[in-house]
Amino acid sequence: MTAVDLLEGVHVAVDDRGIATVTFAHPQSNCLPGEVLSSLASEITTLGGRPDVKVLVLKSAGNRAFCAGASFDELIAISDEAEGLKFFSGFAGVINALRTIPQLVIGRVQGKAVGGGVGVASAVDFCMATQHAAVKLSELAVGIGPFVVGPAVERKMGRSAMSTLAIDATAWKSASWACNHGLYAEVFDNVEAMDAAVDALAGRLAKSNPEAMAELKRTFWSGTEHWGELLLERAQVSGRLVLSDFTRKAILGFKS
Repeated sequence: MTAVDLLEGVHVAVDDRGIATVTFAHPQSNCLPGEVLSSLASEITTLGGRPDVKVLVLKSAGNRAFCAGASFDELIAISDEAEGLKFFSGFAGVINALRTIPQLVIGRVQGKAVGGGVGVASAVDFCMATQHAAVKLSELAVGIGPFVVGPAVERKMGRSAMSTLAIDATAWKSASWACNHGLYAEVFDNVEAMDAAVDALAGRLAKSNPEAMAELKRTFWSGTEHWGELLLERAQVSGRLVLSDFTRKAILGFKS
């Protein structure tokens, strides 16, 4: 796979150990436009149905930002509530795909995560990061709110930490802060150390009993069975708010 291939989209590789690596990419700091969200949910769901896949690793391209969240270009182009619902349902689709597949998912966060990127990191089962992986829920700053990703963030970090991120929407919280509040299992000094740890854990899990891991995952996610409906309801809220004059002006301000 060349650097050109990784400019935009979702790429999947499965090695002979049964470890599937799912990589999403976008030239704008690995933001998540609707097409990438749809592809990401579809690929994760497909891998979930493959008996030869024992564990997933979810990552983004490059060694800088992990994910800049929603695509501002697509947000500003939304013209009605139906389009808004469709766009924000993309984040719901990714979270629910990660939640419902039987395999455990390891997250690899090499750099900053914003908005929906924090939601993706929260929806994996075990997440590792570098010291550069600061987090921010910036939605309120542009007049929306982390409604779709909120349940995943709250489940992983607790309501207090989630509300801190959601309310102080322009402030970065360090990777150490995110680790102390449960988002990251471990923070490493550099990408090389993180990748070695991700590969070692994935290798151990690939040799574990798939039935036991599937049962563990069901236990971990117990109580989220209603998220299929809940996240779509939240997407509808975001899809309505994104049409407000306040939000449109705020997004244009961020873009400029």
